[in-house]
Amino acid sequence: MGCVAMLMGAVGVAPAVLAQEGSRMAPVYDRSGMVQSAEAAAAAGDLDSRISRLERLMENQALVDMLMRLDSLQSDTQGLRGEFEELIHELDNIKQRQRDLYLDIDRRLRQVELAMAEAKVAAPVDSSVAPVAAADGTVGVSAALVASPPVAVESEPVDPAKERAAYQAAFDELKQGRYEQAIVAFEAFLQKYPEGEYAGNAQYWLGEANYVTRKFDVAEREFKTVLERFPQSTKVADAMLKLGYTYYELAQWGAARKILSDVVANYPNSTVARLAENRLQKMRMEGR
Repeated sequence: MGCVAMLMGAVGVAPAVLAQEGSRMAPVYDRSGMVQSAEAAAAAGDLDSRISRLERLMENQALVDMLMRLDSLQSDTQGLRGEFEELIHELDNIKQRQRDLYLDIDRRLRQVELAMAEAKVAAPVDSSVAPVAAADGTVGVSAALVASPPVAVESEPVDPAKERAAYQAAFDELKQGRYEQAIVAFEAFLQKYPEGEYAGNAQYWLGEANYVTRKFDVAEREFKTVLERFPQSTKVADAMLKLGYTYYELAQWGAARKILSDVVANYPNSTVARLAENRLQKMRMEGR
């Protein structure tokens, strides 16, 4: 009996102990609870991983989009730069063609003037020096001519052909773009033919050659000389326009506005007036 009791006691005690221990260990060994916790943790970790990957992808995509836009902007900028350079080149070509056309027109006008001047060289015969029949039938000269004393010649008359050749040589230097040589040639021409047929034109082109070579102080003096010494020259309007341009380059804004406004007022509906108005408009846009 004692053995049985002891065995039963042992058996009785064991379930109690196990029940007590089981109550303490239930949270740890509750199999269904443990499985649910692991799945939730795995799901949460997987979600975090996916979110992180999505964030990285979005960041990478944003960076790619930004780089693509930057490349597009650079391409557009290069295209605009190329178009701008083409426009500048075309503008330079237009300016050169305009200058060549202007020089050619002046050359043709000078040829017409030369032809008219040559037509006037042959003077009509003066009746006062016509031959007179003498009493013996011989032909003599008019008595008035015999009686009149010879006129002293103060200076050698100008040879129109030489004057024309000198002017054309200087003009050819200018047309070929040899501006320094043109300046020297026009100065020599004006020194030899200060009141010649082509003096007004030569004076204007002398100012033009200095303007092109950016000798604006000298160009101002030469253009003003056209207005002062050759007021009847066909180059007066052009000289006024270029004088306005010269004042602009010299930053003499008041003088530039004055002379350009005079061009517009004195030569309405002309090319020089339109050019003068364009430069005045440019000055207004620049706040000059």
